[in-house]
Parts: sequence; structure tokens; C-alpha cells
Amino acid sequence: MDFIKGADLSTLLELEQCGAKYFDRGEEADILDIMKRYGINSVRLRLWNDPYDGGGKPYGAGTNDLDVTIKTAKKVVEAGFGFLFNLHYSDFWADPGKQIKPKAWENYSVGELEQAVFDFTKDSMEALHRAGAKPTMVQVGNELSNGLLWPEGKKPSWDNITRFVNAGIRGVRAVDKNVPIMLHLDNGGNNGLYRDWFDHYTKGGEDFQVIGLSYYPFWHGDLKSLEENMNDVAKRYGKDVVVAEVSMGYTMEDYAEYEKLRPGERKGYATKPELAAKIEYPMTKQGQADFMQDFLTRVKNVVENHGKGFYYWEPAWIPVPGSGWATPESLTYMNDPGPCGNEWANQALFDYDGNANPALMVIRDF
Repeated sequence: MDFIKGADLSTLLELEQCGAKYFDRGEEADILDIMKRYGINSVRLRLWNDPYDGGGKPYGAGTNDLDVTIKTAKKVVEAGFGFLFNLHYSDFWADPGKQIKPKAWENYSVGELEQAVFDFTKDSMEALHRAGAKPTMVQVGNELSNGLLWPEGKKPSWDNITRFVNAGIRGVRAVDKNVPIMLHLDNGGNNGLYRDWFDHYTKGGEDFQVIGLSYYPFWHGDLKSLEENMNDVAKRYGKDVVVAEVSMGYTMEDYAEYEKLRPGERKGYATKPELAAKIEYPMTKQGQADFMQDFLTRVKNVVENHGKGFYYWEPAWIPVPGSGWATPESLTYMNDPGPCGNEWANQALFDYDGNANPALMVIRDF
């Protein structure tokens, strides 16, 4: 496996529809062309089951149903990128704080859930293959630290977690016997979490090839903790490691004027000073670049050549009216008070006006 320099571009179509523009050294260019210039060689795309309410209103954040995922995947595959296919097994965000069963599966038994995971995975893979958008890696579940398909698959229900994940792996293998499969947890600096999870899973789990980690420096500890965890799990389980999600802020300036939202409608989370205080590098453009150099070096140097790369999370999600992390409909689905808006723009690899940040040069030259 070549070293992955990846980007999660799941909101790509939505950003294009909302009028996002990107510039490299002052010249406007297509986002995929810019990514290619800076050495990005693979794109991660998420899939939600049914990201709409009962009246058909979208949940937002890309509204990544199968149709959107196929359209985006075709664009990136035709442009020559690798493609990490990221199955959430939820109608919207799945992470350690929420793993909400798809609405259609709400009343299923454990056995029915297992079958649904297999069928959904197999059907989605077949659809991508038919469209000529074959994944080069598949991620079964998203940030599975506390399980999936709650409450049946919530930790510590390890038997059910294993059944559901195995069903996903079998669904992938029914279509593609050789594509590398990733299992992905959050909190990449927490070695105890990874040992506990993979010790349990590997007792009865199907074979997989890659351990995926999320690493956000404002939540997940220092880079040394990440480095130590990557080295330990690579050696302990004999697996390659890929940081499936990473980002780093480049500014503390607010972006309210770009979103055109009233204060009560804005998330504005990532510009909170208490987050900046936790990280090793300043939230400046140079700080972002220096962070990436340090981060890349540690990933590349994982023991026995097991460090296989990274995916920067939503580097193109600049603040434009109409693109936020949720809609009122998805807040209802998640039972989340909100508000909506973009909470990520100051973590992107482009500034608020769409200009490429220096961190992209670090990625290109690494």
C-alpha cells in the first residue's frame, strides 16, 4: 500500500451547489485539481442510510445518501484518486457519542440487524462497482469506540458488536474479496481504548487489514500519545494504521460574516479559546503547517512500516451560506439542541475566502 495522503471531501457536492470557490496562489481552480497539485492521492467519502426526515427534508452536512456518494465517488475515481468508502450504519452522524440505528431498522432484532448490515453493505458495494466507482479501501462503521447500532450494539455488548461488524465485513467480501478493510475508533491518543476494543473484537472477529484512528489535537491528547498508540497497536495486532480523521486549526478569527446566519443559528464551536489552549501548536497558518510536518513524520515512522497515511477531515469545508453540520430536521432526528452552521471552517486547509493554506505545501513536499 502506497503512503496515503488523503482528504475527506464528503460535503463536496453540497459545497459546489452552495457556490464555494477555491484558489491556489490567487488563481481560481477546481478543488480536485488543487488537491492533486498538492499531492492528495485518496478521498474518503461517508455514506448515511437515509439522511432525510419523514417529509423528505434533508439532514444536511452533505446529505450523503447512496446517490450523493456514488456521484461524488465517480468524480474522484475518474480524477485518479483512491477512494475510502466510509459506512456509518446510521441516517446521520455516527460517533462515540451517538450511534443511532437507521429509521428503517428501528424495531429489528439483533439477528435482523446483523442481516441488515450485511445486505446494506453488499448492496452499496455492488452499486459503487456498477457505477465504476470501486473503493480502494472500505471502512466498516465510523468511530466504533462505543460500538454501533445502539442499544443492541453498545459497549460492553461485545458479542453483538462483533456480529454487526462481522456482517459488514462479510458484505464487503461478498463483492470484493481483496479490498483492504478498516476498523476505525476515535481518540487516537488513548491506548487503553484501542487495546480494550481490539482485544475483544479479535477474539471472534473477521479478518481486517487496517486500524483507523481519529486524531484531533484539541480533544485527543498530544502527538506523543498518538505516536505511542500507533506503534503499540501496529505491533500488538500486526496491522497497518491510517489516521482516518485529522485536522488542525489555522485561525481563531470568527467567520460569522461568511455564513450569513443569526447568532442563535450558528455553531461556532471550533473557535473557542479553551480548545486552542490544549494544543501544542498555535492556531495560525504557520502553526497548522508545522503541526502537519510533525504529524506526518510520526505516522510515516510507525514500526515495521505499518504507518500507511492519513485523511485530513473536510479540508474544503469553508464557510458558505447553506452548508452546515446539521439542519433543523437532523437536530430533531438526533435529539440535539443545535444550533446548526459550520463548526469546522477554521480547521480547513483553505482560508475563509478559499485560498490554499501553507499546510498543503507541507503535504505535497513530505
